[in-house]
Amino acid sequence: MDDVKQAAKSATAHERSTLDQVRQWFPVGLLLLLCLGFALTSDRFLTVNNGLIILQQSAVLLVAAVAMTFVIVSGSIDLSVGSVVALSALAAAALSPEMGVWAILPAVGIGVLCGLLNGLLFSYGKIPSFIVTLGTMVIFRGLVLLYTKGAPVSITDRDFLLVYTGRSLGIPNAVLIAIVATLIAAVIFNHTVFGREVRAIGGGERVALLSGIRVDRVKLWVFVLCGALCGLAGLLQSARTMAATAQLAQGLELDVIAAVVVGGTPLTGGIGRIRGTVLGVLIIAILSNGMNMTGVDPYLQNILKGLVLIVAVFLTIDRSKISIIK
Repeated sequence: MDDVKQAAKSATAHERSTLDQVRQWFPVGLLLLLCLGFALTSDRFLTVNNGLIILQQSAVLLVAAVAMTFVIVSGSIDLSVGSVVALSALAAAALSPEMGVWAILPAVGIGVLCGLLNGLLFSYGKIPSFIVTLGTMVIFRGLVLLYTKGAPVSITDRDFLLVYTGRSLGIPNAVLIAIVATLIAAVIFNHTVFGREVRAIGGGERVALLSGIRVDRVKLWVFVLCGALCGLAGLLQSARTMAATAQLAQGLELDVIAAVVVGGTPLTGGIGRIRGTVLGVLIIAILSNGMNMTGVDPYLQNILKGLVLIVAVFLTIDRSKISIIK
């Protein structure tokens, strides 16, 4: 009997080890496969200019996906990120004539307020994160529509555009800002008590609570951090388009969640890596760039992105925790 139990434990440990290996190497293999495939079908894909275009296109997605990583690892979800990005972009565009470069402050500030509202309703109001952020997604987008009346708010401040759309050493400033934000987030995630608490809550909320972690407070700060990073993403998006529109970042939620999950972070929470999210962002950006370059139908592109997301979830989800997905 003991031999049977030991064999069962060994089989379970082996299965979990295999899952961890798949989760770790899946994004790397997919990224290499995409690069190889697009390089063989287009001569323009492996060029310096196209590489910079991919980086510039992925800057906003990277910042928002890093924000979502904290939320998903904690065992929650945020469907309002696209609307927060749009509202923050509107704040930056509307105040850029008076504040110039410092329009980053109201943009991030609006993001923090949105995250604070989400966090309070979720952690202290005890409303599921899916429902909370689904509601605030509509509310924040409604505020953008109410202010703009459907008309774009253009950005004309020269200093603003020079700083956020210019280049340093040949690299777009938006990319450099996104890299700095990602590095800071990685330090917080990997080397602080807060980061360990986020992983502990996602791994087992009841155990985390019994171990002395202030679960509600950590959840609140997770959403505040997510909002702040989405505010920064909104600033970068408004600078890139030189305007804030009612449709800005619409549907960004799909790309953000896809990037995080494809990067190896399961929706069950408790496990995740910032570097995996970076790989996931590159996969989504390269997938979009390569499909555009090879002339894939835009409607088919959405279908392919959805398929990639489903495959990634299928390969990386921890089915032993399926009952606590939030």
